[in-house]
Amino acid sequence: MEQTHLVTTTVDGRPAADSLARTAVTARLAACAQVGGPITSTYWWEGEIETSSEWVVHLKTTADRLDALIEHLRAAHPYDVPEIVAVPVTAGNPDYLSWVHASTHP
Repeated sequence: MEQTHLVTTTVDGRPAADSLARTAVTARLAACAQVGGPITSTYWWEGEIETSSEWVVHLKTTADRLDALIEHLRAAHPYDVPEIVAVPVTAGNPDYLSWVHASTHP
């Protein structure tokens, strides 16, 4: 079975989060996406510490779709420097991981 990845990004509002989730799944770059929030993020930006409310989007994809998903998120993202991080899934429900593969490879 092909490696599965969990990709996470954050945006400043629910509509943007929902749009990223929907467009990635529609394009079959992700099998599914969950949107949660609001969360509070504290970070350095332009030499200052900022704190803001954000929405998090978790997407599941396969290794061969990962680069295309990252590029899709970068192009569609409203931030200048979006958080987009991907981590490999090292274990999980085999049936779910098979579903991720089938959903991204119609």
